[in-house]
Amino acid sequence: MTQVSGSTPHEFTVGDLARALKRSVEESFGHVRVRGELSQPKRHSSGHLYLRLKDETAVLEAVCWRPVVQKLGLVPEDGMDVVVTGRLTTYPSRSQYQLVIESMTLAGEGALLKMLEERKRRLAAEGLFDPARKQKLPFLPAVIGVITSPTGAVIRDILHRLADRFPRRVLLWPVAVQGEQAAIQVAAAIVGFNSLSAGGSVPRPDLLIVARGGGSLEDLMPFNDERVVRAAAASVIPLISAVGHETDTTLIDFAADLRAPTPTAAAELAVPVRAELLALVLDLERRRLRGFDRWLGERRSWVEGLARGLGDPRRLIEERGQRLDERGERLDWVMAALLERGRTRLGRLAAAIRHPRDLLAEATVRLAAESRALGAGLRQAVRGGAGRLESAQSRLAAVPLSRRLDDHRRRLEELGERLRRIQVQAVSQRQERLAAVGQLLLSYSYKSVLARGFVLVTESGHHPLTSVSEATPGRDVILTFHDGEVAALVAGSSPRRKRLPPAPEQGRLF
Repeated sequence: MTQVSGSTPHEFTVGDLARALKRSVEESFGHVRVRGELSQPKRHSSGHLYLRLKDETAVLEAVCWRPVVQKLGLVPEDGMDVVVTGRLTTYPSRSQYQLVIESMTLAGEGALLKMLEERKRRLAAEGLFDPARKQKLPFLPAVIGVITSPTGAVIRDILHRLADRFPRRVLLWPVAVQGEQAAIQVAAAIVGFNSLSAGGSVPRPDLLIVARGGGSLEDLMPFNDERVVRAAAASVIPLISAVGHETDTTLIDFAADLRAPTPTAAAELAVPVRAELLALVLDLERRRLRGFDRWLGERRSWVEGLARGLGDPRRLIEERGQRLDERGERLDWVMAALLERGRTRLGRLAAAIRHPRDLLAEATVRLAAESRALGAGLRQAVRGGAGRLESAQSRLAAVPLSRRLDDHRRRLEELGERLRRIQVQAVSQRQERLAAVGQLLLSYSYKSVLARGFVLVTESGHHPLTSVSEATPGRDVILTFHDGEVAALVAGSSPRRKRLPPAPEQGRLF
C-alpha cells in the first residue's frame, strides 16, 4: 500500500492487518513444493494431522486435513525426509504462518530405504518377524484365498498354475495393489478372510496368497505399510507372500509364513503335483503289497518249520485218545477193587459188632448185680449202725430215754437221707454210662452206613452175603435199606472177579 507524502499512515485494525497479510501470503505462495524433515507428527482426534517441516536453518508449521490424510501413500513418521506439496497460509489467532499439505512423498530412494529399514527394525523388535510365529502350510488346501488385483495377469497365472498342478477352489478378494488405497484394502482383505467362519455360506480358506507383479520401490510401498505387515503377522490362516519379482523384497515377506519369489511360484508352493502324488501313491501301494507278500512268506516258512518240529497233530491226538481210554479202563478197575475192599471191610466190622439188644441185656444184668451189692452194703451198714447204737445205749444209760430216742431218730433220718442221695447218684452214673455205650454202638452200627446209600444183602435167615461168589443165580436174598427191607432174587450167570492189569512202572524223575 502506498503512502501520500506528507500525510499520516493508514490506520489498520489488528484483524484487518491479519486478513491483509493472509491474502498477500496465499496469493504469493498459493502452490509450493517444500522438502524437509518431518518433526513431531501428531494425529488429532478430529482426524487432522499436525506436524513440522525443518532443516538446518528453519522450522515450518504444517497441517494436513483429514480427507488428505486418508489419501496419503505413507504414514508420516518422525525424522522422515519428505517432499510435500501445498499452499502457504497464515493463522491469525497465533500470528503464525503454516503450510496446508495436499500431498506427501518421500524425498528420494535413499530416504525411502532408510525409512523402510527403520520400520523393519522396529517391527522386528516387536517379534512380528520371529520364525517361531511361522505356521506350517497345509499339504493340500481345499480352498485357497487370493488377495490381488482382479484385472492383472497375476490372478490368471495363479489359476493356470493351480489347474496344471492340482485344481483347487479359489476365492479372489479384489484389491488395489498400487496407490493410496492399496495398503488399506490389502490389510482389510487379510482380516476379512480370517473373520470368515468355518462351515458358513462362504467357505473359509485353508491358505492365503497375497500377490502382486513387479514394480518400482514406490509401486511396492503398500506392501511395506505397517498395517499390512501387522495384518499378515496376525493372520490365523497360513499366508504366502508373492509380491514383485524374485529380487523384490517387501516387509510383508518377513511377516508372512512363507515367501514366494513370484506369484506363479506361490501357486507351486500352495499345492503338490497331482500326477506326482498319484505316482507316489501307486509306488507306495506296490511297495506295500511286496512287503506284505514277503512278510507272509516269512511267516509261512516259520509256521512250516514249527510244524515239522511238532509232528502230525492227528497222530498226537490219536495217541492221547488211546492213552485216555487205557486210563479210563484202569480207573474203572481200581474203583471196582476199592468198592470190593470197602465192602469186605464193612462186612468184617459188621460181624464184629454185637447187637445192641445183647449189650443192653448185659448192661441190665450188670446194673442189677451192682444194685444187689449196693443193697447188701446198705444193710450191712444198717446192722453195723444198730450194733453201734446198742453200745451207745449202754454208754448212755444215764441219759433220759426221751432224749436218747430223739437223738437216735435224728441220726436214722440223716442216714436215710444220705442213703437216698447215694442211691440216686449211683443210678445216674449208671444211666450216663449206658447212654454213652448206646451212642458208641450206634456209631459202629451198619445202619448209619445204610443211611448214606449202602444196602445190606442177607439170606432169608439174615445171614449177610460178604462175597460176590455167594450171590448165585436164583438165590433169594433180602435187601436191607436204612428205612426198610425188600425181597429180591439174584439173576444172571455167576459173576467172575476181574483181575486188574499190572500198573505200568513209574519212571524216574531224576
